[in-house]
Amino acid sequence: MGHGISCARSSDELEFFRALQSGDMDAVQAALSVDRDLVHRSTPYGRVSPLHIASANGHLELLSMLLDQSVNPDLLNRHKQTPLMLAAMNGKIECVNKLLEAGANILMFDSLNGRTCLHHAAYYGHTDCLKAILSAAQSSPVAHSWGFARYVNLKDDNGATPLHLASRQGRAVSVHILLDNGSIVSSPTGSYGFPGSTPLHLAARGGWVDCVRELLAWGADRLHRDSAGRIPYAIALKRNHGACAALLNPSSAEPLVWPSPLKFISELNTDAKELLEAALMEANLEREKKILRGAKFSCPSPSLSEDGSEDNISEGSEAELCSICFERACTIEVHDCAHQMCAPCTLSLCCHSKPNPSTLCLTSPTCPFCRSTISKLVVAKQKTSDIITDESEKIISPRPSVRRLKSRSRNLSEGGGSSSFKGISSAVGSLSKMGRGSGRIADSADMADKLDHMLCT
Repeated sequence: MGHGISCARSSDELEFFRALQSGDMDAVQAALSVDRDLVHRSTPYGRVSPLHIASANGHLELLSMLLDQSVNPDLLNRHKQTPLMLAAMNGKIECVNKLLEAGANILMFDSLNGRTCLHHAAYYGHTDCLKAILSAAQSSPVAHSWGFARYVNLKDDNGATPLHLASRQGRAVSVHILLDNGSIVSSPTGSYGFPGSTPLHLAARGGWVDCVRELLAWGADRLHRDSAGRIPYAIALKRNHGACAALLNPSSAEPLVWPSPLKFISELNTDAKELLEAALMEANLEREKKILRGAKFSCPSPSLSEDGSEDNISEGSEAELCSICFERACTIEVHDCAHQMCAPCTLSLCCHSKPNPSTLCLTSPTCPFCRSTISKLVVAKQKTSDIITDESEKIISPRPSVRRLKSRSRNLSEGGGSSSFKGISSAVGSLSKMGRGSGRIADSADMADKLDHMLCT
């Protein structure tokens, strides 16, 4: 990858470069004690510098020593590749961090395809390097001069963004990271792959089901056509990628889409985000099972339990039950009203099937219990000692647990309760299943209206 040591000018130089490549610190220091200028030499043909060799091979100690001697961190080899690019290509995260710390420029383009270090990290699927570069882009001068969103969507000489490269190579985790950082999900290429291809076209071409799943969950357009007028479904079908073709078939149910345009979604903390992402994956997995049921091929699926409806809450758990679906424990809390719901019901409230092409902003949904605007979502705190006081009879009792509420709900559904409660349970049950299979959900105001009606009757 541009870090060879061929054609050194002398035997001393050759030994020096070999010592760099093998990470022999003693031999390198011995050579430098004889000739200090060796740190500024490069191979005649490839113009590979000592810094390139140390970075590409992951020799952090050598790299630090060279940088301490005022070596430029942005030296270029024959293909105008920087040490940072080579470290990103080879997944040497410690060297990537050291070079970024030394001020390496993340906005350098090589001469092979006009790619940056971000392109290389995405292409080779080194997610830790990808995250480090994206983090640097948010705090470096690039964010002020170019803008972070523009940097993430930079195209190479063939019109490919980092997302195109990751999708074509089947790097599903890299695809997720890039989408989460603002990559445009349906951006067309120039000449890369096939003119006009979107990341979904490229993932379909390679048969990468995990990438297809990620792209669809972020709103990729299944009907977008490349320059030849082909949709991703046609490409997957032509290349005999049956599972991909089934998911991409325009006649199949659309998946739920991550509601990234919502402001409070972009501000989620890590724990709350993981809960909602798991709920999204579970809902779309149910959709996939229905689409692929009876098919002769199987679709690789994320590692989820067969029954994810309990939100990892056991029968004996004392966690508060979701008042919408009456099936799962409350895991998400709404601010500022502090009402709680389970993650799937929260997702159903926030999700949308397709973003509005005319505006990037969506009206923030309201809490289904009090209709106040949702400003923030956090992980719900367990109410282990929550007490309910009945003022009329002056009786104090603990809040019912998940087990007792489920038992009560089961008894009522079997005929032990009033008809009005049965109606509420039925309506709320159908509400909690919104989006499973169809990928479309009701407006949040409609949800609030239904809840108001149910809770008041």
